[in-house]
Amino acid sequence: MIYTVTFNPAIDYVVYTDKVEVGEVNRAEDEKICFGGKGINVSIVLNELGIRSRALGFVAGFTGEAIESGVREKGIETDFVHLPKGFSRINVKIRSDSETELNGKGPDIDGSSLNELYKKLDALSDGDTLVLAGSIPDSMPSDIYEKILRRLSGKNIRAVVDATRELLTNTLKYKPFLIKPNSRELGEIFGVSPKTKEDICAYAVKLKEMGAKNVLVSMAGDGALLIDENGKTHFCGACKGTVKNSVGAGDSMTAGFIAGVTGDREADYDYALRLGTAAGGATAFSYGLAEREDIFALLKQL
Repeated sequence: MIYTVTFNPAIDYVVYTDKVEVGEVNRAEDEKICFGGKGINVSIVLNELGIRSRALGFVAGFTGEAIESGVREKGIETDFVHLPKGFSRINVKIRSDSETELNGKGPDIDGSSLNELYKKLDALSDGDTLVLAGSIPDSMPSDIYEKILRRLSGKNIRAVVDATRELLTNTLKYKPFLIKPNSRELGEIFGVSPKTKEDICAYAVKLKEMGAKNVLVSMAGDGALLIDENGKTHFCGACKGTVKNSVGAGDSMTAGFIAGVTGDREADYDYALRLGTAAGGATAFSYGLAEREDIFALLKQL
């Protein structure tokens, strides 16, 4: 089973308008509501690719109930911890001539609720995959990903970590199966600004040497690069299309890659990279998360 963890899920309220005037009343021309957070996004795209997963994390209040219900309606199993106080956040995303976002803070996570999540994670068994994705709330320990992987280190679990800076690098001692920084995040880790594919490759190799088994680096319009667990370098160019959306493209790439190494194709890293790239492109070229038909149409480009 694949488990995804979202510490601070959200309702995304997306509004579309031609122009935003600060200090004035602005009216939406269209609007929609999405349920997300990086781990949940991974689960949704995995579901589009026919791969089961179970979404874990924390929800609170009436917004938390809406998130849980919305995710289940998409056919995804959930096992969220229900917090005793607060409400899950609402993110307002304005789409006009540019993208503007106002993201909510989210509820505090108390120690008892965190222990409840630990108990759910303790039930994972050999062969399961655990996806830890995204930032963490201020109320969480800054080394929470590291603590989770230490707790599970005695089991044969494929850990996937999509995070930034120390939140990511502190997990490398536990040899995660996959990490997925983008090129900017890769530079932040090492305090550099990689300019070329060769630069990016060199720093991706360093992350592998630090413990990651597979290092997948998304490079936006320049495609994606993978250093696999055997030390082989793979490159995939970007899909062709009109970018409409930047939210969830990286999560979609993570989901596509996981789907590509699940089941009969477990060792086919070329295919996994292409499927991940197609899934990321399908999200970037739409106004929501990638759908199966669009993913496989883009896969044919690659």
